[in-house]
Amino acid sequence: MKRENQSSMSEFLLLGLPIWPEQQGVFFALFLGVYLTTVLGNLLILLLIRLDPRLHTPMYFFLSHLALTDISFSSVTVPKMLINMQTQGQSIPYAGCVTQMYFFLFFTGLDDFLLTSMAYDRYMAICHPLHYTIVMGQGLCTLLVTVSWILSCANALYHTLLLTQLSFCADLSIPHFFCDLGALLKLSCSDTSLNELAIFTAGVAVIILPLVCILISYGRIGATILKVPSTKGICKALSTCGSHLSVVSLYYGTIIGLYFFPSSSTSRDKSTIASVMYTVVTPLLNPFIYSLRNRDMKEALERLLHKAKVLSQ
Repeated sequence: MKRENQSSMSEFLLLGLPIWPEQQGVFFALFLGVYLTTVLGNLLILLLIRLDPRLHTPMYFFLSHLALTDISFSSVTVPKMLINMQTQGQSIPYAGCVTQMYFFLFFTGLDDFLLTSMAYDRYMAICHPLHYTIVMGQGLCTLLVTVSWILSCANALYHTLLLTQLSFCADLSIPHFFCDLGALLKLSCSDTSLNELAIFTAGVAVIILPLVCILISYGRIGATILKVPSTKGICKALSTCGSHLSVVSLYYGTIIGLYFFPSSSTSRDKSTIASVMYTVVTPLLNPFIYSLRNRDMKEALERLLHKAKVLSQ
């Protein structure tokens, strides 16, 4: 096949979602509503944490960064998908595609590390409550977030630099609604063994290890909860980490189902739809999970609405 290196290429073609042309308007309205709800919901979380002093704790410090990450994560893929659906266009510039892939990998890794930090915070709060305020000080929380950003940036940059060294065949159609790294490698005419090794290595470091740390943390939390003699104590302990467990289950469940246990009969369309769950639906559900299952967030929202009502009178 004809080769085209990065200097001669001008654009890729995003084939988008597997939907009929007459359904474009309905799905455009649906995904626009989902995106706006995701942005506004996570912005509400940021606002509540910023304005309510009762939420100035390590757990909500991590949650504020998770909300910001979810806004950014959705903004990497959804706006471009909406533009293509509205204009019936499929093209994306080479530089734009590489940039989109970089930020997608960056915010995916950041989500993983933030969820791990939140699991460690819950572990300290439940298993070592007497040492919690000492260990989980502002310094450690800032360090964990800073390290998360640095590692995520390094991982995304590593994959991006390796990708820019590849040559691509004449067929530059990406069977996806965003520039997925795996889909891009399939279009390359170059040897991608180094890229595949990098994906495996980074997958262990960015996905498997954080997941193992989360499972260990909640394993220790579960063992501690079982030692609590009263039912009230068990319910209180579970309420402090129930929201986080829901987010972790949703987030890693979709990743594991899509990438680690793919069905041999899974079609491209099914993979694309599964990616929608991972990239679009998960950031949407996080605000609902934390607002509906979290008493502190509901009380903070009530106080904010009460203040707004008083000021409007």
